[in-house]
Amino acid sequence: MAEQTINIPSTIVFLIITFLILRWYYARPTGGTRPSPGQNRGFIASPAQVDQLAQMFPQLSRREIMWDLQRNGGNVAATSERVLSGRSLEQPPPTFQPPNLRPSIPTPRTATPSKPSHPDLIARYNLASKINSSTDASISESDVPKKVWSQDRNERQKLLQQRREEMILAARRKFEEKEKAKRAEAS
Repeated sequence: MAEQTINIPSTIVFLIITFLILRWYYARPTGGTRPSPGQNRGFIASPAQVDQLAQMFPQLSRREIMWDLQRNGGNVAATSERVLSGRSLEQPPPTFQPPNLRPSIPTPRTATPSKPSHPDLIARYNLASKINSSTDASISESDVPKKVWSQDRNERQKLLQQRREEMILAARRKFEEKEKAKRAEAS
């Protein structure tokens, strides 16, 4: 009768295979749904991230944005790349109830009258005092534009600032003329 012997290499191979099988078995997700790669179930998207994407892509719902951010671990770049590449975001399942969903448009009750975020150019560049000055003086100054490019940085900046102011005031005068013409037609 032949005796059985246990050799060391076959024992090591057996233990490695057993370890890999157990690791695979316990790493499997339980339940019927399988999470997508990179899914982070514990992550909650911040309102700032959702606001940022909602401003960039107003056609998307905040719920879809929050679902995609939760799925990819809060990676704003990945979500925006998905939208920019033409792929639409997945519809969140009905069981997904995101915390802290704020409406994208404030309701009239919560809206407070505030200063516009983009003031007009007259206010931005402090040109209110120059509006009231006579138009003849501004036209005579603009008839003789300096076409010399100075080597001095400060002088160039001053010339460019004057040119900008002249352009803004000229656009303002044209707008006022159009408004006067519209009012004359209406009456």
